[in-house]
Amino acid sequence: MNIIIYCQYVWGMGHLVRSLEFARALSDHKVALVAGGQDLELDLPGHVNLVRLPALYMDEMFTTLLPGDSRKTVAQIKQQRQEMLYALFEQKQPDVFIIELYPFGRSIFGFELEPLLADVRSGKFGAVKTVCSLRDILVEKKDPAAYEERVLQKLNRDFDALLIHADENLLRLNETFSRVDDIDIPVAYTGFITQQADPASGGRLRRDLNISSEQKLIVASAGGGRSGYKLLTFVLDACEKLRDSLNYRLEIFSGPFMENKEFDKLAARSAPGTRIQRYTRRFLDYLYAADLSISLAGYNTCMNLLVTRVPALVYPYARQREQPMRVDKIKNLLPMKILNEDDVRPDRLSDYITQMLDQKRSLKTLPIDMNGAANAARILGRWVNKSLDLTQ
Repeated sequence: MNIIIYCQYVWGMGHLVRSLEFARALSDHKVALVAGGQDLELDLPGHVNLVRLPALYMDEMFTTLLPGDSRKTVAQIKQQRQEMLYALFEQKQPDVFIIELYPFGRSIFGFELEPLLADVRSGKFGAVKTVCSLRDILVEKKDPAAYEERVLQKLNRDFDALLIHADENLLRLNETFSRVDDIDIPVAYTGFITQQADPASGGRLRRDLNISSEQKLIVASAGGGRSGYKLLTFVLDACEKLRDSLNYRLEIFSGPFMENKEFDKLAARSAPGTRIQRYTRRFLDYLYAADLSISLAGYNTCMNLLVTRVPALVYPYARQREQPMRVDKIKNLLPMKILNEDDVRPDRLSDYITQMLDQKRSLKTLPIDMNGAANAARILGRWVNKSLDLTQ
């Protein structure tokens, strides 16, 4: 099959990582992954072609579009993107069009998606099946009734199927979207989409970094980086209090999208045993090597914790329900402490770090499906081949 996956990430990078893993699993097909956010280093498999749209992202309130290139206006970038998408569809004539999140989110990108979907619906690009690729939890809306009505109108009109990247035994769509019964198209839960790495990579990385078995490796991270400066500052403060009592190595990853001035402030605090970087493509290796992870609680971060089973301190982004809800669901699946505003004061956080370093990596089998990418690829292939039951 010829497949186009559209992913617009506007704040963090979890949406892109999830879409890339889905694309990676579609190894029997030709995939064009359309990415509409800021540039990020990616390891692409041979069957995936990355198509970068001129970048747009959003402010912290998720209300205003901002240009990735300050030399261009938002209007200019919008025009460029529409032209590129249209040319891509004319060239590829895809069998399947997968859209990440929309219409459950990214409505501000309707300027390019709605005309394209209308042309798909009219048959302009041939017989294209359109699929919504959706994460586990939706953020709350000011007017839920109006929001759900808009979503249903677009979903039932423009889409042929909905894939939900969660284990329905842990998280169901109706927990954050009340009108699931009004969805008229086929719906399937795929399980959670996770990145994978060799567990033995942790030991190799510790040797590469010359970390002894007596030294504790703490990995602190902030996802894409736009929301993580405060947490990483608290981690540095707390670890400085432990300098004389704990033999540790601290590896901090700010995230590629952290503001330069914030990153520079963090980087200025580098010291022997403390290294601060923006990003690594070996992040799972670091978690396999770590004795403790300290992080936010986005989808991708939580999946990384579940894959590696590393003891974790998590500080959910509290402005929306998504991260607090997710960690509440997984908190009993591995050694984890959920931090609140009071917990990240240096004296208290240093105590939690010491306590969690006494915890061991969980070895128990998790009672959830974490093969979401492979499952999604299999479900998609079966469905396109005319099977009507997405659940088998």
